[in-house]
Amino acid sequence: MSLPKKITAPAITVTNLSKRVSDATGELTILHEIDFTVQAGETLAIVGASGSGKSTLLGILAGLDVPSEGKVVLDGVDIFALDEDGRAIFRKENLGFVFQSFQLLMHLNALENVMLPLELRGDKNARAKAEAMLAHVGLASRLQHYPKFLSGGEQQRVALARAFVTEPPLLFADEPTGSLDAVTGEAVIQLMFALNRERGSTLVLVTHDLSIAARCGRTVRIVAGRLDQS
Repeated sequence: MSLPKKITAPAITVTNLSKRVSDATGELTILHEIDFTVQAGETLAIVGASGSGKSTLLGILAGLDVPSEGKVVLDGVDIFALDEDGRAIFRKENLGFVFQSFQLLMHLNALENVMLPLELRGDKNARAKAEAMLAHVGLASRLQHYPKFLSGGEQQRVALARAFVTEPPLLFADEPTGSLDAVTGEAVIQLMFALNRERGSTLVLVTHDLSIAARCGRTVRIVAGRLDQS
């Protein structure tokens, strides 16, 4: 397969990013004036305690959530200058996302789940590419299986195949081993980093596991919604 399209460095620029929400007790600030950059091809781990805001940050980076203030520029595009439909199109063309809970469509089998992002892009070779990617992650014999008949590790491998099959220049992963046992999680992490090296994409990974974070080129920590790069 061809490598992802070249991203003008930096791949990600985050400026003065804040997120506030309101509840019955008043306004709560989840993220406070976050600033950082990620270079093209870099692997970055975002770590922090539960509730620190790291998953919220990743969701905003992907345009799945909207900040209260600040800017996120991906591949030279200010994603919040786009409307919701524009952000969806940008994600389709540029991003892969791996979730802790897999986020597979239960009414589609493994092959159909991996084909879907290709079909949404109008790729006429969707089936062949999806079959090849599932074989690459060791699931050539499970193409017709629905998620409920797959183990957690197999479901996450399908999710990895789906994330990488479009060869996105940017990959985001939110606690990708959080729903897996240690042995299965290690196998999935090895596969994810191997795929990422092959494709040369930029990886941003949220994790609570410092041993996984140590495999990335750089780590930043979120502490009570603030970025600690010390």
